[in-house]
Amino acid sequence: MNHSLAPARLPPFARGMRIGLFGGSFNPAHEGHRLASLNALHRLQLDAVWWLVTPGNPLKDNGALPELVERMSDARKIAQHPKLWVTGFEATIGTRFTFSTISWLVRRCPGVDFVWIMGADNLAGFHRWQRWRDIADLVPIAVIDRPGSTLRASGGQAGAYFAPHLLPESNARLLPGYPTPAMVFLHGRRSSQSSTAIRKLRGL
Repeated sequence: MNHSLAPARLPPFARGMRIGLFGGSFNPAHEGHRLASLNALHRLQLDAVWWLVTPGNPLKDNGALPELVERMSDARKIAQHPKLWVTGFEATIGTRFTFSTISWLVRRCPGVDFVWIMGADNLAGFHRWQRWRDIADLVPIAVIDRPGSTLRASGGQAGAYFAPHLLPESNARLLPGYPTPAMVFLHGRRSSQSSTAIRKLRGL
């Protein structure tokens, strides 16, 4: 299903829903994003996963970043699932930092159980994110296994911080609404695709 939302619009939500938040530049979106989202959707028993297409990653050079509407359009072509929604509302509320985005959503959507979804490669650098421990206090986190990243992520600063707060993967469905900080590693079908590799192939 192609959900046609203006960048400023939030997808549908209601009190009691369990919603995964999957943020990134999506430059470009690819099958790996879709597989990770469907894995989280199934294993965490979510009602939806929102792809938060950022106006620009504060930890990256955004000089050559395509326009938000272009990246959103490409992401919708990849998502193609009734429970995967693509939104660019961060540009409208004026934030590029995950803590600010999640704080806004928690205020805007009372009664919704949000879960932050990230790849294991992002967990390895999570300690560089602004107020990363506060993010962990706001929402539980699901980490998706990625080729070559899981051991590095587990041994990093953030991995060590979350070690006492890991849920067994067999209890992943309990993560939404679980007392924070909380994290679960999800394994499953993986894709070797990456946005960086795709850009290189395209000469970008």
